[in-house]
Amino acid sequence: MNINNEKLHTYLKDILTLPSPTGYTHKVIDYISKELDSLGITYKKTNKGALIATIQGNDLDNGITFSAHVDTLGAMVKSINSSGTLEITPLGGYMMNSIEGENCTIETVEGETFTGTIQTVKPSVHISGNDARELKRIPENMEVVIDEKIFSKEDTEKLGISIGDFICFDSRTIITKSGFVKSRHLDDKASIAILLYSMYHLKSNNIIPQRTINFFISNYEEVGHGSSAAIPENTKEFIAVDMGCPGPNQNSTEYHCCICAKDSSGPYDLDLRKTLVNICKDNNVPYKLDIYPYYGSDASAALRAGWDIRTALIGPGVFASHGYERTHMDSIHATLQLIIEYSQK
Repeated sequence: MNINNEKLHTYLKDILTLPSPTGYTHKVIDYISKELDSLGITYKKTNKGALIATIQGNDLDNGITFSAHVDTLGAMVKSINSSGTLEITPLGGYMMNSIEGENCTIETVEGETFTGTIQTVKPSVHISGNDARELKRIPENMEVVIDEKIFSKEDTEKLGISIGDFICFDSRTIITKSGFVKSRHLDDKASIAILLYSMYHLKSNNIIPQRTINFFISNYEEVGHGSSAAIPENTKEFIAVDMGCPGPNQNSTEYHCCICAKDSSGPYDLDLRKTLVNICKDNNVPYKLDIYPYYGSDASAALRAGWDIRTALIGPGVFASHGYERTHMDSIHATLQLIIEYSQK
């Protein structure tokens, strides 16, 4: 399979650097919409802001739906401290130490943006000594220091910043010469880039799939209800494209397409998993099977919502998930190849 890496890299960089914490995903949805318009691919937006693109196949009734989610980890302004700094409340599940010292952007409801840095309330060992080192990293001990001359709560309020404003973490996206992709939000924007490139590949090569394929771009996965509604009615098989999780006692790597047999929501469909594995074997797609005990996906949300569908979970291996993450282009290519091969079965 020939892959236009320049196009794929553009998708990766553009999508990873557009802010889209859970509940604030319109900018990246607009980006995907414009790209689909340019490709001539039909799509619709759901009532809660997800996007569903469709490439019609020969079989209209036995549809495949691939999903990936644009929403990422982030935070909201919980309160404004007397000094003018911001107390935060997390969006999604991450360790507080993973955002310490991170640059961020505050997006107000009026559309203004301000930059800042996330710090602990005792950020200097020269002032607090061991208290700074031993301070428990919990939301109550974290704050955003805004890059403006402010000295009080009133100063911050005059900027237009208020409770409920979104705080977006800088992605710090880098693609190295050796093929590594380092960035926040590879969960799950690497998969969004993969799905968008899959649509580009099918359309630009005039490939008509055997079965109609839907691409469900969900926007609330990090809080558990991403694809719980609005799945196309013709869906018989639902394949969540999310991340694999390399780590101690795991089989996943950053160089393979990872296929999940079971996560916290239970086992995925055995026959569908076997089909995906056989496609990998027949087409020399590097893959790893694995189990993730602290994981859930869009497919999990769909099953909990009562959809009568067969489900699977695949994706590139993402190291240090929910932190500053890393994967390799080999893993992205392998996942992309599996999707393209499966789309033609």
